[in-house]
Order: sequence, then C-alpha cells, then structure tokens
Amino acid sequence: MSDVTFAFAFAAGEAERETVLLVESLRAFGGRLAGSKVWTMLPAPVVVSDETLAALDNLNADVHRFEIDANALNFPFAAKVYAAGEAERLAVQNDSLLVWTDRGALVVQEPDALLLPPGKALGYRPVDHTLIGSPFDAPLDPFWSLIYEYCNVPAARVFPMTASVDRRVLRPYFNAGMLVVDPRRGLLQRWHDDFDRLYRLPEFRPFYEQDVRYAIFMHQAVLAGTVLSMLRPGELVELLHLVNYPLHMHGDYPADLKPARLNDVVSVRYEELLRDGAWQQVVRVDEPFRGWLEERLAQWPPAAPAA
Repeated sequence: MSDVTFAFAFAAGEAERETVLLVESLRAFGGRLAGSKVWTMLPAPVVVSDETLAALDNLNADVHRFEIDANALNFPFAAKVYAAGEAERLAVQNDSLLVWTDRGALVVQEPDALLLPPGKALGYRPVDHTLIGSPFDAPLDPFWSLIYEYCNVPAARVFPMTASVDRRVLRPYFNAGMLVVDPRRGLLQRWHDDFDRLYRLPEFRPFYEQDVRYAIFMHQAVLAGTVLSMLRPGELVELLHLVNYPLHMHGDYPADLKPARLNDVVSVRYEELLRDGAWQQVVRVDEPFRGWLEERLAQWPPAAPAA
C-alpha cells in the first residue's frame, strides 16, 4: 500500500491542544510522510472549539465523527477502540496503510520506520510495564484465561514478548497507543467488535472491582486476544524502540536503549511533561526540534486547574 494515513482519537479541552500539536509535528518533521492524510476521530456527542476545527482545517487534517453509546464513552479508553475501528473502516475505502497513535505524542523525525515490510499485517510496540500483563513463564490467570477463551486464541500463536521498560517477558501484550495496520485485514474493526462484546460481560466485573487497572487496561487485553486470534506471529513486526518512545519513563528506560537526544527518536509520548515544562530537563533536545517546540508551547494558554 503506497499511501499512509495517521489517525487518532481526540476530545474536548486539553486534548484539543494535543491534537493540533501532533498534527503540526507531523507536518514539520515528517519528511516524505509530512503530507500524509491525518484523520482526527471525535465522538459524535463531543463538542470542540471552532478555533481547534479551524486549526485542523489549516493543517489539512480531517475530523471524522463516530458513534459511541454513553456507557462505552464512560468506560476507560473505550472511545479509543471505537475510533480505531472507524478509522480502519475508512482506511480500507482509501486503500492506505493506517498508523493508529495516541494523541499525546509528537513526530520528531521522518517516521519511515512505521512502513510495514511485505507480508506483515501489524507493526506494534510492546507495553512498557507488566501491570496486568501475563508473565510468559506463569500459568494463565483467570482474567487472561477469559480473554483467550472469548477471543478464541490458539495456544500455538502465543509467543514471548519483552516489556519495553521493566523488561519482563510476557505473553503478547501490545501497546494500544501505536499500531500500524494493513486495514484490509480488519484487525481494528475486529478489536472494536471484541471489545464491545466483552467489556460489558458480568464475568469481568469482579476483576474491575478487585483492581481498577483491569478496567483501565481492558482495551489492551482485548487487543492482545484479537491479534492472536486473527494473525499468525509471522505476520507481526515489532517496531523500533525509538517509535512511540516514552519520554516520561526515560529515567527508567534500559540504559543500552535510551537515546542520548530527543532528536534521535522517531516519535515520542510525553504525558504531563509539556504542560509543566519538565521536558527540557529529561534529555538533551537540539535544534530544530527544540526551538519549534518552545515556540508552539509558548502559544498554549495555561492549562485549566483541576476541578
């Protein structure tokens, strides 16, 4: 597939600033991919400012609204799953490779590392930390047993995957914030269908009540089940660790893998570091990216205080 489309979910408030900044970074530092299509996926009930819509229009980024019921909208990260499924449906119609990313990220250099090799259907990054993940050398626990059962995961497709920061070896557990897919395979639409079917089941409610992280990461657990059910290991490719690099975890990142400069990464996640200005103390940042980011952040109004 020759064309590439970048897509991500967004919402009102601080998410609007993050959305515009991400698109600006792609246009400024994307190299040959700087002119790629960008789809910002917005839940139909959500209202964003006219200023944001105008900024996205000026950046040639499309806003696509998608339907989501109120229960799903209030469940952690469900909107991301619904948005991803809709983005993939659109990408099939446009015959383009789809890069699905979280909005709290920036493109730092040409992201050609995201282009899938022939025969691959999914490019992924592992999760950073184990959290609710399933250690490869331990029996499946009741939560993951349910995920595998309801997603029809063949045992032969389970392989070891190393978490990027804590380095524990897990059963496949993919970071839902960076997925590169051949949309013709329908992976993200299947993820939507599986998630919509599973997250409401009463069998999972005790896990949510036991530990809120099961609810928070249910979308990623279902993603793992969907991928293993649909794709063979040979159809997957682990993306370079400098893709979707977690700047907020730089201090804990393995010493032999962490970049010396922010300019060396392909794309970066930043969490709260841009809002509080701490990004400049985490790792060396050289021009032209440093000046570009300082200029953009100077235009941001102060964040509203937490309620």
